[in-house]
Amino acid sequence: MEHTITDDERFMQMALGLAERGRGRVEPNPTVGAVVVKDGRVIGQGCHEYFGGAHAEVRALDEAGSASRGATLYVSLEPCAHYGKTPPCVERLIAAGLSRVVLAVMDPNPQTAGNGARKLRQAGIEVVTGVMEEEARKLNAPFSKLMTTGMPYVIAKWAMSLDGKTATRTGDSRWVSSQKSREYVHKIRSQVDAVMVGIGTVLRDDPLLTCRHPEGGRNPKRLVVDGQARLPLNSQLVRTVSEAEVLVATTDQAPAERIDRLRKAGCRLITVKNKGNRVDLTKLMKVLGKEQFTNIYVDGGSTLNASLFEEGLVDKVMVFISPRIIGGTEAFQPVSGIGVDMVEDALKLKDVSVTRCGEDVLIEGIVSGLPWQEGRL
Repeated sequence: MEHTITDDERFMQMALGLAERGRGRVEPNPTVGAVVVKDGRVIGQGCHEYFGGAHAEVRALDEAGSASRGATLYVSLEPCAHYGKTPPCVERLIAAGLSRVVLAVMDPNPQTAGNGARKLRQAGIEVVTGVMEEEARKLNAPFSKLMTTGMPYVIAKWAMSLDGKTATRTGDSRWVSSQKSREYVHKIRSQVDAVMVGIGTVLRDDPLLTCRHPEGGRNPKRLVVDGQARLPLNSQLVRTVSEAEVLVATTDQAPAERIDRLRKAGCRLITVKNKGNRVDLTKLMKVLGKEQFTNIYVDGGSTLNASLFEEGLVDKVMVFISPRIIGGTEAFQPVSGIGVDMVEDALKLKDVSVTRCGEDVLIEGIVSGLPWQEGRL
């Protein structure tokens, strides 16, 4: 039976659409949209536009003005009840004289976590929760993970041929994916805190890892996992350090002179204990979480991908599949490592989507069974 959309869902869809506008500009804050409705008509709307700026609810109420008295506010995330860069939004909602507030999802931030809704109810305002909750959870999954685990949300991306090769046996990978796919990748780069690669990818491809979308966009930080601090000073990354920050994650076993050389070249070094002569990726993610990194976009090779999957650090997978056959047992593959013995033990994805991207097919999915997603922490 086909679901008939309710007015609450219709206005919440508007709020969620507004929230999308803040992606890549508000982090480590969540993306939030808000709509003020009175007598079935939108009288105010807004989104959280940039970190430190006014929150979505405040913008929407400012637009509505005195007409907000007795109105309904639709907001994609529970209004904050604590002081941060801005005062608590709850106080502004109460002062506006709203009669009803409709929330998509409760705030996972322990500083709010139900307090916003409670204060609104105590003020005599009707509060409805859970409207388009699943959509709102997906929208702010990176924020939720940071709040519940202290680690950033990790997106593993690769492009491959129909036969599962990311590069030829000589290492040539330009270009496996289509122009449209590459443009989309640059758009995603503009929305994340950092693009992460392993030193093997740098030595083989000498990537730039900046945002070069036709419509522009901010550059992410560039993070190289490099246990022995081998990043060449003449690499594109180091030579463009003034354009976008370069972070080198290394170990306490890396030669001191290499670390000093990279630091003098303008790179920022993050040193974590080694794990089998490699960077301990879980510890690295905890360090990044403390620095308020919300999302990491992994554009690396098979070794880094395998390590991230093995440590249970990947949250989302994006795979561009090109309609071509590369062949060869020595050609590069997206995920190395030992792998599983039985197909039934393979890592499974949920919420899978399949879309065309130029001549390629883009498959996206969320990794199933992660404790933080299921409240098992």
